[in-house]
Amino acid sequence: MEQQASKGLDILTPGSKIYFIGIGGISMSGLALLSKGYGFNVGGSDMNPSERTEMLSSKGIRIYNTQEAANIDEFAPDCIVKTAAILPHNPEVARALEKDIRIFDRSEFLGLITQSYDRVINISGTHGKTTTTSMTSLMLIDAKKDPTVHLGAEFDGFGGSTVRLGSGRDLLVSEACEFKRSFLQFRSTTAAITNIDHDHVDCYPTLNDVIEVFAEFLDKVDDGGYVVVTGTDKNIAEALKIASVRHEKAGRTMPSVITCSSDGSKADFMAENIEFDEGHPVFEIVFRGESLGRASLKVPGKHNIDNALIASACAYLNGAEGSDIISALNEFGGADGRYTIKGKYKGCDVVVDYAHHPTAARVTIDAAEHMPHNNILVVFQPLTFNRTKMLFEDYVTSLLPCRKVLFAEIFSDREINTHEISSRDISEEINRRGGDSEFYEDREELRKRIDELVEPGDIILILGPEDIRELGDELCPKGSANG
Repeated sequence: MEQQASKGLDILTPGSKIYFIGIGGISMSGLALLSKGYGFNVGGSDMNPSERTEMLSSKGIRIYNTQEAANIDEFAPDCIVKTAAILPHNPEVARALEKDIRIFDRSEFLGLITQSYDRVINISGTHGKTTTTSMTSLMLIDAKKDPTVHLGAEFDGFGGSTVRLGSGRDLLVSEACEFKRSFLQFRSTTAAITNIDHDHVDCYPTLNDVIEVFAEFLDKVDDGGYVVVTGTDKNIAEALKIASVRHEKAGRTMPSVITCSSDGSKADFMAENIEFDEGHPVFEIVFRGESLGRASLKVPGKHNIDNALIASACAYLNGAEGSDIISALNEFGGADGRYTIKGKYKGCDVVVDYAHHPTAARVTIDAAEHMPHNNILVVFQPLTFNRTKMLFEDYVTSLLPCRKVLFAEIFSDREINTHEISSRDISEEINRRGGDSEFYEDREELRKRIDELVEPGDIILILGPEDIRELGDELCPKGSANG
């Protein structure tokens, strides 16, 4: 394949000092670890000390728990990496600008990494990115391809890290997020799209805007590369159509499109003879009529069959064989915060999931419904005011069928509530339509209500951002024997 002309990380001299502002974030901490592994001198700041910043410090990365100009003077970085949440008036950014230190946005820096590898698998989509990227990585590890991996969640398969550093610059597997168009910075030789739904409404006012940016993402695939998609997603089909027209106008050949399907529709990769063993999918993976083997997932839900097919295609196209794919799927236990069973509380399974979008919430609830249980108590927290306002009806219809939903207030750390929207509004609308929902502004009152409602054999399903998922750790502290 023809690689785009770029120096990637070669624009930085060996041993360069890189400073990460917001280093404790999921993606930023991973990029810091990769940079350390590449031989750079790494430091960074975060106002919120955490287990992640402690881990980074233990790896020899200098951590500052304040964000002030003096940190830049002391560390004297050659360049800075910052998240989109860090504004120009941040004192560390301001001092870097004064000193004419080069500043990269997080996505721009990850883009440099993608340009440094011979082969790059970028896995995108509104839902399922982290799970699919994790599955793909395990398949390629089992195939002895030794990939470098960048994830959007901690993964036990990587010792609880968000990243894995391979020994060379042959193969990179990375999660590619569309938020603020960040994945347009990334080069791909294989690009996957799990699905396209209306999300990140502060960036994309309409679904058509989302489809359009995914079409642009496909423009970034190397000539002679691959595009792996869910073949039954009409929004993906539209993005492919737009990308195909653009390629034709530019005189480029469209990458080879590989389709996946779990519903019986004709596709290159198909799931056949599907069964469920206590909620866990068991199915045969068939590539163009040839069986690659039968997989038994440890993670529940039909949506994970779709994730597994996308992962299988990405891995197969990059050298994994059927035996590697099946062994990896059989051992895959899930990424952190993706249907993670935290333990037992009062005889109930406590499950946490990042499913903050209405569609993701519905499929996760459906997965739980197929697991052994008496009743399911859903605890839900929407993420961002814009999303809640724009997708209000979807939230109501997705959660209305639940036997009982307890709402926490909307969480957002990047916007002001100009819409005057509250989780209470969703709760009241669900009740108006005959559902059963309660709203709790106070976390302790929410905790007490959980105690009152649950019985042994129930599932406590906690859905939403890290803020509400921490409730799972409170109910099931590490090392506790709470049953």
